[in-house]
Amino acid sequence: MTTEADGVEVRVAVELRSVPDCPNLGPARQEVSSALADLGLPQGVVTEVVGDYPSPSILVNGVDVMGGAGDESAACRLDLPTEKRIRAALRQAMGAAFKTAVPEPSVEVHLGARGSDDLPRRHARI
Repeated sequence: MTTEADGVEVRVAVELRSVPDCPNLGPARQEVSSALADLGLPQGVVTEVVGDYPSPSILVNGVDVMGGAGDESAACRLDLPTEKRIRAALRQAMGAAFKTAVPEPSVEVHLGARGSDDLPRRHARI
């Protein structure tokens, strides 16, 4: 999903993967929701998928916030996605958009219409 944050277009997609009846899905869902709200991103960027995944897994722009591939075998995770990792992944996704949107500072040199002849000349006194 494409959204706007501080006037900059940001592409963030969050996928919350789980196995059926995952006991850790509720807390993971709450952490994602809280992180999105804190960073000013809409809840609509989240897609929930139930299937044969390590559960719960949170992928931001296709990358598991816990560093795995996100496609390991179905099981309850022992390394639950943390608030810190979720926010870091979201900030990284947002930062990539901001880096490309903010122009580099530049210095412009203005020469007159006829080039360097219009520049003031300095004379040295002897």
